Amino acid sequence: MSLTFLAVHAHPDDEASSSGGVLAALAREGVRTVVVTCTNGECGDDPRGVKPLDDSHDGESVAQIRARELDQAVEILGVSRLERLGYRDSGMMGWPHNDDPRCFWRCDVDDAARRLAAIVLEERPQVVMTYNEYGFYGHPDHIMANTVTRAMLELIDYEPTLVYNAIPSSVMAMFQERWAAEDARRREEALARGEEPEPMSEDEDRDLSTPDELVDIAVDVSAVSHLKRAALLAHASQLGDSFFGSMSEDEFRAAMGREWFVRATNPLGLDRVSDDLFAGYR
Repeated sequence: MSLTFLAVHAHPDDEASSSGGVLAALAREGVRTVVVTCTNGECGDDPRGVKPLDDSHDGESVAQIRARELDQAVEILGVSRLERLGYRDSGMMGWPHNDDPRCFWRCDVDDAARRLAAIVLEERPQVVMTYNEYGFYGHPDHIMANTVTRAMLELIDYEPTLVYNAIPSSVMAMFQERWAAEDARRREEALARGEEPEPMSEDEDRDLSTPDELVDIAVDVSAVSHLKRAALLAHASQLGDSFFGSMSEDEFRAAMGREWFVRATNPLGLDRVSDDLFAGYR
């Protein structure tokens, strides 16, 4: 049986951060990999470093740059097919961008689901991946990716396994320790420059992890972590001082050498933790 994995992502760079390891590892195994990117990513920093809430922000230039970066990243990851749905980036929850009728948050769910279903029926992936109902961290476009993907499942003539990306609680604790150290460093540097440090976001302390016992799939991607890192670095316009960019290759492998998933649907009735997204299909 030929195997196909399809990932539904919200923005350019999500494919690398959320599933770059499994995309690269599956491609090495000969599995067909498909990435669907729902938005153009207009709400990233523009080429002058201007933030999206600034009136002078140039979202069109951002989208053009991020399109090129996405092309480069999926090539690094060996992705077989890239599809763009072409919606505008909705920005963070509560931003004025949420009200743009062209943005993904305001999309016609039925229409978007039909467009996604057409791709799925062409590819017939056994495994489809997206984010959970909270969009993993509450971003409107990630939430809508979940909504549209779930609606798509009602339009197709078979039942694939749907998985959500996850980070186990034990791993999130390590990440939070590193993020806290990075935040402290940035605050000290800002104060040394005589600047006011950026306030913590209200989501900063929210636990976005999944209890370890609820994680269904843990995939070792350490052998391709260098490809995941290279794909993330391909999105250079949006990295800024992200902790991803500050890691050495060895540090990155240690921190990002595994990817985790929760089964949202389980058509094969699997009842144990697996290290293989295609358990039961091989």
